[in-house]
Amino acid sequence: MVSNLAGGGQPHPGVEPGSQLGALETYAAQAHGYLSVGGDQLGQLPGLLRPMVLESWLRSVRGGVDPMDDGDGRGLRGTDLERYRDAHGIAAVMPLVDKLLLRDATSTGLIVVVADQFGRVLSVHGNADRVQAAAEAGLREGNDLSERRVGTNAVGLVVRTGRAAWIHGPEHFLHRMHQITGAAAPVHDPDGRLVGVLMIAGGVRVARPEILALVKAAATAAEMDLLLAAVRSGQDRRTNADAPQPERLGLEVLGLGQPQLTVAGERVPLSQRHAEILLLLAEHTEGLSADHLALLLDDADLDNATIRAAMSRLRSVVGSNVFGSRPYRLRVPIATDVEALRAALDSGDVDTAVRLYAGPVLPRSTAPGVIDIRDELRVRLRTAVLRSGDASVLSRWTAGAEGRDDAAAWAAYRATVDRESPLYAQIEAKIRVLDRRLGADATQLQRFDS
Repeated sequence: MVSNLAGGGQPHPGVEPGSQLGALETYAAQAHGYLSVGGDQLGQLPGLLRPMVLESWLRSVRGGVDPMDDGDGRGLRGTDLERYRDAHGIAAVMPLVDKLLLRDATSTGLIVVVADQFGRVLSVHGNADRVQAAAEAGLREGNDLSERRVGTNAVGLVVRTGRAAWIHGPEHFLHRMHQITGAAAPVHDPDGRLVGVLMIAGGVRVARPEILALVKAAATAAEMDLLLAAVRSGQDRRTNADAPQPERLGLEVLGLGQPQLTVAGERVPLSQRHAEILLLLAEHTEGLSADHLALLLDDADLDNATIRAAMSRLRSVVGSNVFGSRPYRLRVPIATDVEALRAALDSGDVDTAVRLYAGPVLPRSTAPGVIDIRDELRVRLRTAVLRSGDASVLSRWTAGAEGRDDAAAWAAYRATVDRESPLYAQIEAKIRVLDRRLGADATQLQRFDS
């Protein structure tokens, strides 16, 4: 998969690139043959794959990635993707990326992929036919290209190693990606943290040194743009130090405790209704009319006067500049623990998601809009936990209130534990208790229910 910029994979002098790529394809195809056999035959791979590609393949094997996986349509889609993409840090450099990459690359029949720091595809650019073909191969907006999810690929390698890489055809771990060649480079923020990945993808033309150099140059320019923006922002803050600045607020609504609003580092308790309104406005950044907000707050027909009174009381708590009206819309950024949990799930970081989940969203709320958010998060989190196969994740989930009687989670936890260990016996005993309590096979019932 990888042609690390620093590490080889460049055509040797006097060797035709086509012939070298032909040999690479032949060897990689042989490697897939050994991969399908498995076992001791995997020992044949080192002579057939580039070192970084070999390491990635072996990680993919250990991670249980299926080379024949043809995709199941999972991914971030629709308004969820739009909201995540628009709020992402790499959105600030998209005008520059458009100037440096999109216009020229897409006019020549190549596609440009922009991904986040976790390997999630934020956008795919090119002519419609090329974008559709890329989507069928797995390069679709919202899809997870992390190595953990789809095995060896250029974006996943950049996320894994932090270095530029190219992957050609059958070097991809998944068969459905064998028609793709990708050259990718990392974009870092001014603090050196990975913020995203740029990739040019297409056919064999992409396996040229100048394409990798082009995408590296674009990524470097994007990093410089982010640095200059940070410098300008610092200058603006110093220049306008005496001017009132809108505070970024924090909203905590997960769990049984009282909802809290954080303002300038101070935590302010919120009433149930005020927390419901702020959460709904944070979820609907486009704004809500009084009628729409009324429907999200109560099944009963709240009149506009009641909504206006509630908003007036909320302004007295959070300040008059936090939101506007007609429609009601936030003027100040609000970071919510719901948003943080959703981002962890979007990136596939189930361990962090479980740690963030202090409990259901506003568990005492009966507001229809809040119930929808609560149910969505709980189902997404539980599904991710059950699919994770991670003992530490399952242990934390089953130790919490929501997972304590989740027989399917206990069964998944049992599958990660050595049958000879004392822990296995404890888990088995818990499952039997749940079976007796439900008067049936609890595991089967919960599988059906889920």
